[in-house]
Amino acid sequence: MSRPLTLHPDRLLPADPTTRAAARTLYESVAKLPIVSPHGHTNPAWYAENQPFADPASLFIVPDHYVFRMLYSQGVKMEDLGVPRIDGGRIETDPRRIWRRFAENFHVLRGTPSAMWLAHAFHEVLGIDERLEAGNADAIYDHIDACLKRPEFRPRALFERFGIEVLSTTETPLDDLRHHRAIAASGWTGRVVTAFRPDIVCDPDMPRFHADVAELGRITGRDVASWDGYLAALADRRRYFIEYGGCTSTDHGHPTAFTADLPRHEAEALFRRIMAGDAAPDDVELFRGQMLTEMAAMSLVDGLVMQIHPGAMRSQNELVKRVFGEAKGDDWPSATDYVHDLKPLLDRFGNERDLTIILFTLDETTYSRELAPLAGHYPALKLGPAWWFHDSPEGIRRYREQVTETAGFYNTVGFNDDTRAFLSIPARHDVARRIDCGYLGRLVAEHRIDMDDALEVAHDLTYRLVKKAYRL
Repeated sequence: MSRPLTLHPDRLLPADPTTRAAARTLYESVAKLPIVSPHGHTNPAWYAENQPFADPASLFIVPDHYVFRMLYSQGVKMEDLGVPRIDGGRIETDPRRIWRRFAENFHVLRGTPSAMWLAHAFHEVLGIDERLEAGNADAIYDHIDACLKRPEFRPRALFERFGIEVLSTTETPLDDLRHHRAIAASGWTGRVVTAFRPDIVCDPDMPRFHADVAELGRITGRDVASWDGYLAALADRRRYFIEYGGCTSTDHGHPTAFTADLPRHEAEALFRRIMAGDAAPDDVELFRGQMLTEMAAMSLVDGLVMQIHPGAMRSQNELVKRVFGEAKGDDWPSATDYVHDLKPLLDRFGNERDLTIILFTLDETTYSRELAPLAGHYPALKLGPAWWFHDSPEGIRRYREQVTETAGFYNTVGFNDDTRAFLSIPARHDVARRIDCGYLGRLVAEHRIDMDDALEVAHDLTYRLVKKAYRL
């Protein structure tokens, strides 16, 4: 006999009755506010073409590394979950069989954010009232599959149903933005913008760096063999992203937060070494650091908000990287040093009031020691929300506890979902709203903030701060 799937109305709110009552009042005031999703990785083709999602497995399992990394840790092969191999080798292609395997192992997600996000999507979006398990896998698969064939479950209809006001995807400088241009030409009123992610042509450790820089030169008509031509080509593509993708932000996923501000002749010499393939490992890190400073300079000209996402050791599992490629759930948090690494950039641009640089971290130890003090001082800096591995109830709660005393609320930028899993977007934002209201509810219960101020802060954290920070 299947077990019921229910969502308690007070889930994630504090257990203490007085604090919970305050948190509930705050949550009810923001629960239905529009979703602003300023950073994510959903496919813009979904909104451009508005075709039905293919099947439950390709919607919930194959693209979601939060899900398949946990099953992989329990010995489930990625091939058996339909994750494509680089070499085109054999994988499971029957979505029903993938779903059954997922259902058999669904219990391993207990206690994780993925379990909460999936429960929300199943119950609130798809109307499922049973917990997924092996015995009902086919019945739930058939229910979801039938839903996906209906017009109200197409991407644009769900976008509107979720109350998404604006959503950002992420593209490289080589993308022609055809899907964003198609959305703009379609007459649909949903707002989907792009973010400019230049890593493939700013990080010499990228596997196709030289070929991609050459392609950057080809599509811009610039001489990218020269330092000036290379920078001009990047500036051209930023303008293209603004004009044809509604772009308001850049995104930089460097291994560290290291920055540099070299004299022009040294920067040119470094670029020549990089392009000649003669660079030492220290040169690669120096070049990445110089490019963060160059991007900040460009942002002062074109107004794009900078996001810096350092501190991830990418593709740590060599076997997974070799067989399946990158972004397959094998990226790890690593230690960061923001105070020293950012100093060259901050010496030049930290006091600029017309520049916004949003800092993220996977190294939680830096929140109270480094990031909150930095954002609590420099006009150009803001703190990004708890990101990846920490975009969870405990992670979001720790974030507020560690940064608020030093940075306040108004040097933070709300929440972003950073997801490839479209149906998890409302769930993720709901979790953030509940945790933030729980934190504010405690401040009210402890008489550290009045309820009227807390209501205003809750609205700011949910909606206003993100729109202001990302210039949306």
